[in-house]
Amino acid sequence: MELKYIDQVASEAVESGEIDIAIAGYLADAVAGDVPALFNLGVAYSTGSNGVECDLVEAHKWFNLAASRGHEDAAFCRADVSDEMTAREIAEAQRRARQWLSEERRAA
Repeated sequence: MELKYIDQVASEAVESGEIDIAIAGYLADAVAGDVPALFNLGVAYSTGSNGVECDLVEAHKWFNLAASRGHEDAAFCRADVSDEMTAREIAEAQRRARQWLSEERRAA
């Protein structure tokens, strides 16, 4: 996933009111490899803050990505949201995390 493309999509979403500017920033930083941004996306989706709806599948995905890069709190948060998810939802979150990693590798 190319940073320029994410910046463009995030900018358009902010302008249309679809997402908060903080989420757009977190997405751009996440593409650039910023681990705290991955964690912050997990927090936003797990709490439904910064203009996004609560989505535990997305929250798990972002916490999983942050945890895989060494963010200690992310592993605990991932476990917390997992307690409220079905096995199918967890599998979907893991699939999305793998897809993110795959797209990240292709962009590198």
